[in-house]
Amino acid sequence: MKAERSHYVCEECGEASVQWLGRCPACGSFGTMREERKETPRSESSGTRAEPLLLSSVEEEGPRIVTGIGELDRVLGGGVVPASLVLLGGEPGIGKSTLLLQAAAALTGRGARVMLVSGEESAAQIGTRARRTGALDPGLYLLCETDLGAVLEAARQLAPQVMIIDSIQTMRSPELDSSPGGVNQLRECVSRMQSLAKEIDAAVFLVGHVTKEGMLAGPRTVEHMVDCVLYFEGERFDSLRILRAVKNRFGSVSELGIFEMTGQGLREVEDPSHLFADSREEAVSGTATVVIMEGRRPLLVEVQALVVPSHLPTPKRVSTGMDHRRLAIDVAVLERKARIRLSDRDVYVGICGGLKVSEPALDLGVCMAIASSRLDRTISPEMVFLGEVSLTGEVRPVSRVGERAREASRLGYKSLMLSDKSKPQAKHPGLELVQVRDVGRALERLGMA
Repeated sequence: MKAERSHYVCEECGEASVQWLGRCPACGSFGTMREERKETPRSESSGTRAEPLLLSSVEEEGPRIVTGIGELDRVLGGGVVPASLVLLGGEPGIGKSTLLLQAAAALTGRGARVMLVSGEESAAQIGTRARRTGALDPGLYLLCETDLGAVLEAARQLAPQVMIIDSIQTMRSPELDSSPGGVNQLRECVSRMQSLAKEIDAAVFLVGHVTKEGMLAGPRTVEHMVDCVLYFEGERFDSLRILRAVKNRFGSVSELGIFEMTGQGLREVEDPSHLFADSREEAVSGTATVVIMEGRRPLLVEVQALVVPSHLPTPKRVSTGMDHRRLAIDVAVLERKARIRLSDRDVYVGICGGLKVSEPALDLGVCMAIASSRLDRTISPEMVFLGEVSLTGEVRPVSRVGERAREASRLGYKSLMLSDKSKPQAKHPGLELVQVRDVGRALERLGMA
């Protein structure tokens, strides 16, 4: 292998340049151009040539490997697929290693052969965490190594069903004369891991670091090489952790896994609606409860709004947990269609629990919470809202009303406000359906018009 002259590669998108640039011309990131040697790694050949097959003769996908952690299996689509690559990203200290260590112990307890490869921590450190979290399974294999060749050789000899690499940025191929975590190293290591997964029919988890912007470190081409990309999110000073998929070739990307970080590791949250919807005995102005869908799971979340006089030429529209552009539309609809003056008010809206919601079914609850804060009128804590608000002020129906109503009824809510065009399949005992046409009539039903 012969090294050529140096060039510069963007760590964010993989764009190459013959000279150093302060700003990447492709993605616009500043200070991300790093020097790399342009190398052509030695390719491995199996010596066999693939032959074309009739699609009808291909057998169906084999059974998935169930990890034993329900929230993780939910996000993966029912379990991990053999011979696949799963990339798990998240901020430092968020719990990525803890989650996969607990998953490794659960898999080993179910009879699977699992090998954990660590390039960041020593065996003693991992053993201490395993004892603390109850993940010290005697059948779990551990390898502390950063040399890619040694890792591949150990994997071929052990032939594990599941393999965990923590983290891919610490792996280094000796065939490339560049530092670990570089663009060339990342591409080569992920490519070799992909070949290994197909060779030994193993599911491989790769832990990836994130940048200060919250994106997975390394070129985006790495995300395209893997089969599934998961993000582990959470606030630094909050115990709640959320696992979501942004890419999944074998399942949905709308599912959500919810965990709670405790002193004994991560604990699954089986009933998250109690976390996201605060239960209070007395009504408070500026709050409304909404039923949203995250994949196949209905969740009740509380929307909080604060409307205060503005001292700026352009009033603020600040949102946490929802798209700020959607908030601006809801404010405009309230002012134009419901005659609620907000042009001289700052509007702040947040979703409780640190959850990020993109579903349009949130609109009606946001509008009612803003109106409640602006007029200083309370909304009954036993009412939930469900509906998309159009630019004309119309409350539009949303999907899967029956499941949402069932969840609201299960948690003891008494009434559900939704579009008059919604057609619930069944009535739920103790839950009154309040159907409205537009936001103006919704405010009338609440006594705020």
